[in-house]
Amino acid sequence: MPGIVIVGAQWGDEGKGKVTDLLAEQADAVVRFQGGNNAGHTIVRDGVQWKLHLMPSGILHPGKLCVIGNGVVIDPRVLADELEALKARRVDVSALRISANAHLIMPYHLLLDSAGEAKLGKLQIGTTQRGIGPCYADKAARLGIRVQDLLDEKILKKKIVAAMEPKRLSLRPYERNPALDLRTMTEEYLTYGHRLERHIADTARLLWELLDAGSLVLFEGAQGAMLDIDHGTYPFVTSSNPVAGAACVGAGVGPKAIAEVWGVAKAYTTRVGAGPFPSELHDALGEALRHRGGEFGTTTGRPRRVGWLDLVALRYAARLNTLSALAITKLDVLCGLDSIALCTGYRGAEEAEFSEFPYHQTVLHHASPELTELPGWQEDIGECRSLADLPPAARDYLDFIANAVGVPVALVGVGPARDQVIWTGEPRDSLLLAGAQHAAP
Repeated sequence: MPGIVIVGAQWGDEGKGKVTDLLAEQADAVVRFQGGNNAGHTIVRDGVQWKLHLMPSGILHPGKLCVIGNGVVIDPRVLADELEALKARRVDVSALRISANAHLIMPYHLLLDSAGEAKLGKLQIGTTQRGIGPCYADKAARLGIRVQDLLDEKILKKKIVAAMEPKRLSLRPYERNPALDLRTMTEEYLTYGHRLERHIADTARLLWELLDAGSLVLFEGAQGAMLDIDHGTYPFVTSSNPVAGAACVGAGVGPKAIAEVWGVAKAYTTRVGAGPFPSELHDALGEALRHRGGEFGTTTGRPRRVGWLDLVALRYAARLNTLSALAITKLDVLCGLDSIALCTGYRGAEEAEFSEFPYHQTVLHHASPELTELPGWQEDIGECRSLADLPPAARDYLDFIANAVGVPVALVGVGPARDQVIWTGEPRDSLLLAGAQHAAP
């Protein structure tokens, strides 16, 4: 069976980990295809919270093949620590495989990231300062160090020297930092290589074999479509492509391997860091939704900016990814509101109206939202397990979203727990049926 890509359809933090974890039950493999430890997924199982940073969300399923693809940038210290933390909680990590072609975040990437943000001052992008951008920059400049280099001391040392040479001036303020000592760095990363060696593999070949055998493979993105370096709100974006098309590049499979693309979106909108956000709420309601929804970064703990659901941006994301289904999360956060607004258009600085996402950043930075109000509902929906259980106003809200975006809603989150979901029956039953048939003896 071909693969399914799960992507964020907003500015990240949409709840992709929970959706992937649910679908992973029927899958044979879960693949992370881009980003780094600048992203995080939170999963709640049996009342226990799991925070993942580099691990694919399928890692909580014993024996499930979990792949960190070549499109991911890896801080080996973070990965090694995450592996040890999972093992300490009795999670079987033996099925983790790491692409030998994935690039490594080095100590100088972390320093350059922090220094770069500091230099920008008020123009800061709002990066997590985890070294992600400088690592991707080195990859594009062909100065990158890859996972496979951890297994060859001579090559590793040569590549570190070559990568640091053009950065000599930028790194001058840190020249006494012991982390940049060549011998220290080489020995540290060789140690990581020994710790990770049994997980390193030709992951593209593993996936080809699974797909050829008719297996179900989930491709999991980090961040969201609106943070895509090519199609997002540049320069306030991430340094990779968190859109469905990047699953092929970041995992090493062809486009015919992809059959479904699910977009995950909150019932409202959030974003972290700087950048335009037309539907943002700057009032007490925005603050209340932030706390009610627990809108603080999994990786950084930073408070997220909160606003009404932006349907202009969501339609744009649907087209970028050719979404076949939507998963709407955190619908429960909107309970208790007398009315709920949705951003259905933008108004520019000169009163121009935009029903489609504007291509020019100047327009977007000065856009204000055109809002449509719908009735809210007072009922608690945490125990709802079917659309019929939802209050009529909540069903109308979901219908409005599906009609505006032109994509059916397949799944609705009504609480943080794993079982607090509604499968709508729209029209992804074939996917779940195929997974069940595949799993049957």
